[in-house]
Amino acid sequence: MQIFGVDIGGSGIKGAPVDLDRGDLTEERHKVLTPHPATPDAVADGVKEVVGHFGWTGPVGITFPGVVADGATIRTAANVDKAWVDTDARALLGDRLGGLPVTVLNDADAAGVAEMQFGAGRDRRGTVLLLTFGTGIGSALFVDGELVPNTELGHLELGGHDAEKRASTKAKEDNELTWEHWARRVTKYLAHVEMLFSPELFIIGGGVSRKADKFLPLIEGIKAEIVPAQLQNNAGIVGAAMRAAKTAS
Repeated sequence: MQIFGVDIGGSGIKGAPVDLDRGDLTEERHKVLTPHPATPDAVADGVKEVVGHFGWTGPVGITFPGVVADGATIRTAANVDKAWVDTDARALLGDRLGGLPVTVLNDADAAGVAEMQFGAGRDRRGTVLLLTFGTGIGSALFVDGELVPNTELGHLELGGHDAEKRASTKAKEDNELTWEHWARRVTKYLAHVEMLFSPELFIIGGGVSRKADKFLPLIEGIKAEIVPAQLQNNAGIVGAAMRAAKTAS
């Protein structure tokens, strides 16, 4: 079974058809840059371009980098335009896609759902936390395989700042941090999250998961197991498609 998944991020909007039996993309993903300002209309145009690239005409799952209430209404918009707040994203995006059935969920939740089904969290019980490091820090919390949605742990306070302002990949790039310096910031963040939630497993996702060998060995003093996401930066696309298939069934 194939369903289309779209992952809206702070820097890019990417999507592809997904084989839900394998948890993998059936074609090379298509990506466009996230517009600036990332207003609802501008982002919706980007989503339309990604879906239209494949001539897709079925259900579409779409992630959003913020809290999504009831699969429709946006409640927070830290890394996109604030005009998104209180927007009915499901209605807006469905209309822009010509009435295609649309499902919307938090981006990290989507990545987590995919990793728990097909990746690093498969068959893991207890408390599992997926953290996506990119423009911000997204989080997906699972207890015995069940998702606790919209946790947004990237906005925990760390050193007087939102954690994602200190430890995201964007913070690394903006401040030209070495891997060693950035790993120290990530370690402080993980220690804080571990103190609050006592997970058995951290899954590190986002684009930086492709370079896990450069920083994971530098993280010390964390009791939980720490592993890179197996689906890497495709996890959001896969998870969005999974949620759309569940909604359509």
